[in-house]
Amino acid sequence: MSEAPWTDVLAADELPTDDVCGLAVDGRDIAIYTVADAVYATDNICTHGHARLCDGFLDGHEIECPLHQGKFDVRDGRPLCDPVTVPLRRYPVRVEGGRVYLQLD
Repeated sequence: MSEAPWTDVLAADELPTDDVCGLAVDGRDIAIYTVADAVYATDNICTHGHARLCDGFLDGHEIECPLHQGKFDVRDGRPLCDPVTVPLRRYPVRVEGGRVYLQLD
């Protein structure tokens, strides 16, 4: 079985600084987060309510949903408080050659 391909999604200099941004990638709504020098990616839609996480508040490794204030850990997608209980799908990220790549499958 081969490794899933990496998809080029944006230039590394377009990454937000200690913030989150939303991207449409291959028909998916993806949130890209930077925390210090690390980059993370998850689905951009909250698993509790249909809200875009890129419109929420990033505090360290926690993204707060703008709709019901549920929080997720951006490192692994796990829910951190009510009302969210279902984890976010997380995507492996690679930054190389001035570009950001995601492994979507």
